[in-house]
This record gives sequence, structure tokens and C-alpha cells, in this order.
Amino acid sequence: MELEDAFRAVGEFGPYQRRAVGLLVLLQLYMAGQAMLLVLVGAAPDFLVDQTAAGPGGVRFTEDLDSIVTEWSLVQDEAYKVSLAGSLFFAGVLVGNIVFGPLSDSIGRRPVFLTVLFFEVLFGFLTAVAPSYELFALSRLLVGLMNGGMGLVCFALTQEYVGRSYWAMTGTMSNCAFAVGIALFGLLGFCVRPWRTLAATTNSPGVLFFLLAVVLPESPRWLYSQGRVDEAEEILRYVAMRNGCPASNLKLRRADPALQRKGGGGLLRLVSHPVLRWRTMLLMYTWYACSLVYYGLTLGAGTTSGSRYGNVVMYGLVELPAYPLCMYFINKPWAGRRRSTAGFLCLAGASCLCTVILPEDSAGALINSRSLALMGKLLVSAAFNIIYIYTAELYPTSIRNAGLGVCSMACRVGGILAPFVPSMRVVHSSLPFTVFCLSGLTAGCLTLLLPETLGSPSGETLEPPPLDPASGRVLHPKLHLYEKTSRWPTDRHPGDLQTDGHSSYRQTAR
Repeated sequence: MELEDAFRAVGEFGPYQRRAVGLLVLLQLYMAGQAMLLVLVGAAPDFLVDQTAAGPGGVRFTEDLDSIVTEWSLVQDEAYKVSLAGSLFFAGVLVGNIVFGPLSDSIGRRPVFLTVLFFEVLFGFLTAVAPSYELFALSRLLVGLMNGGMGLVCFALTQEYVGRSYWAMTGTMSNCAFAVGIALFGLLGFCVRPWRTLAATTNSPGVLFFLLAVVLPESPRWLYSQGRVDEAEEILRYVAMRNGCPASNLKLRRADPALQRKGGGGLLRLVSHPVLRWRTMLLMYTWYACSLVYYGLTLGAGTTSGSRYGNVVMYGLVELPAYPLCMYFINKPWAGRRRSTAGFLCLAGASCLCTVILPEDSAGALINSRSLALMGKLLVSAAFNIIYIYTAELYPTSIRNAGLGVCSMACRVGGILAPFVPSMRVVHSSLPFTVFCLSGLTAGCLTLLLPETLGSPSGETLEPPPLDPASGRVLHPKLHLYEKTSRWPTDRHPGDLQTDGHSSYRQTAR
């Protein structure tokens, strides 16, 4: 049987998959704490400068706050080091995407996932005990390196453990848990004030997650895409047993090994395949814009007026309404993945534009710069959630993590720049929101150039779909999605084409 038929036979989202995906979703709470750590441990209180004293001894802080700023006097000429540490984290995430995304496509999801989770926990404790700023910054770089690999593989596993009809739901659950993690981190920071204790407490749940994750199986989709069909069948039978489904005689269709080997190739395929190359370029900019606006608004929560802990909680909780909106829109034929992503990005840009043109004396009004910034965060969170799901559907399994890795790499470029954008208000108060506005609007318009994936069959490899020798038509259970084709092109190797219906076949209305 086909792989999707096998998932329907064993249970697309049975009890065993719910437990496995639940663990991966809860892991987002831990990852959110690591990503947001610097918002609180790098908090800068007000200070006075004694002009008669030289060096750090001339700085006196007026607020009883324990942070890396107060411990190492990161103020005035040294203040840039706080944003630099945040950028180093996202630089590490970028490198982690580049390294561990293709690596997980080559050697498997599970070994990469467990390795990076182990070292992220290890380096997380190094952050808490760092005796100097230099070692602290290095630890943030290393945590980001592991976080980049783990986040990518973790998301892929939440998709590949379940049937395709549940991809949108599991992807949304992951992003929703990340938002809850931001809010919980704000509450934890309110209760645990010393920055070293906060860093250690935030990192400690990683130990438990690692011990629980050891029992997770390899992705059956990845095994199938690599031609390891027997192992994929064994895992699917195990899933069926745990779900209480009789599937002891489950057999998957064997693909042509030669085509399957040529169907891989990771990063090289993204560059050499014309459809994938164009698709990847558009997605990279969209991911970059989502990250810049999302993290720029979130990391600016600590500098917003009011309680820094309350602001972090609020900027986390404001995301939650975005996810039901996502689930509603992306499954509607008139909206789908493409129009929903474009719409939310354009609205987020418009919200930031309204913040720019709002009068400066409107702070006490119902609609003010803070409420519009929160609205922008909600809208860009919705777009960020959809783009994860959308990207996973635009790539076949054999190169899905490579595609996600490259897109996430562009995403982290936005994350690297995000800590510095809020500080642009020293040039002009409206400059940060101008940057967010232009990024959201341009990304939203470019997203409309991508194909729609709602209702399209998933691609497991770059192998072409089977054809009827007599008629030359595609033998696929969702044949009605495609126009009739007379013959497979003879001037191209069949391994150069995809099976998701957007490269060699044009979609038609149902």
C-alpha cells in the first residue's frame, strides 16, 4: 500500500502518536525559555554615573535587579554586548539549521534530535555558571547551535509521525506551545529573580525531556524515503500495535531504488531543481520577514513601558488567538495556505504602519502604539505558524529537512538582526516599526507567487508518480487534482521532477 494508506490503516493520530507528539510539543516550552532567556537575564535597570569615578565603579544602578547588565556593568559603551549575546544565540541557530537539517536528512531524524538535545542541556547549564561575559556569550552561541538543529528536527517529527491530514494541527500545536512557553518564562522570571538561578531553572526541564525522548522511534516517512522500507514497516506495525489496530501484515509499495537514491541530494537538489530553487528563494524571504517582525516585537517587550515580566507574559499570550484563526483559514478552499500567509503578513505590516503614523500623545487611548504592536505580534504569529506548515508541504520527505533548514537559516538572519531593531528608536522613534511594516508587506506580496498546497498529495521522494503505460496518465489516488498528461517528458530525467503536483502537473479545481 501507499504510505498515506498505511498511516490510515495504523491510525493517523492514534494514542501512541498523541503521546509522542505531545512530548515534542511540550519540548517547545523548554525551547521558548532558551530563546527568550536574554529578555530577562539581560534586563538593563536605570543607572546613575559618577563622573568623578572611572570605569565600571562609576556606575550606580537605581533598581535592585540581578542581571548580566548589573553583574558585568554592560552599560554605555558596553551596552551593545547585551544585544550581541542575543544575536549570537540566533547566529548559532542559523548554523545549526545549516548543519543539522541536511544531516538529519542523511543519517536520520532520531540520532540528530537526541544528540543536539543532550548538548543543548549541557551548554544551557554552562550559561548559568559562566564566570565572565565572554564565556556567557560563547554558551549562548552553542545553545543556539543545538537549538537550531533540535527545533528543525522536532518540528519534522511532529509532522512525520502522523497522517498528512493532521500536519496542520500538529504544526499549530507546536507553535502554540512556544507561545505558552514565552508566557510561562515571564512568570518564572517574576518568581526567580537572580539571573543565574533563572538560567538554571529554565534549562533544568531539558534533562527530563531528554530521558523521555530516548524511547521515540525513527520517522517512518524518512525511512521510507531512504528506501529502508522494511524498517518503516516495522515501526508502523509497532505504532499499530500501540494504537490497538490490527496491521500485522502491513506491506508498503516498493519504489525504484535507483530513482529513490537520485531523489535525495539535500541542498544540491534545492539549487539544481528549477522549481525548488524558485520556491526556496521566495520562502527564504518570507521566513526572514516573519522572524524579523516576530522576534523584533517580542525582544522589545523588555524595553516597553510597564512591568517587564508582565510584558513578556502579554507578548506570549497574545499569540494564542492566532492559532485558532490559522486552523480555520488554512483549511478553507477560498483561503488556503498561500492566501492566509499573505493576508496575515500584510495585516501585520499594516498594523506596524498604523503605529508609525499614530500621534505621539495617544498613549492613554484605547488604540495606541502598544496595542497596535500587540496586534502586529498576533498577526505575524499567525503567519509564522502557517509558513512552517506550508513549507513542510511544499517539499517532499526526502529533502524536507534540507528545505526547512535553508528556510530556517534565512529565518535566523532575521533573528540575528531582530535584537538591534528596537534600539533603532534612538535614531527615530518610528524607525523600528517602519522596518517591520516594510518587511511584512513585501513578504506578504511575494508569498502570493507560491503554489497552493491545500488538498494536494504529499511527496515522499523526488521519484515521479507512476503512469499508466496505456494512457500515460498519472496513477494516483488523487488523480482529479491534476490535468491529464499525455506522456512523461523525455528530455529530463524523471528524478528531476517532484510528486507534489506543482512542477510537472498543473492543478485544476476539484
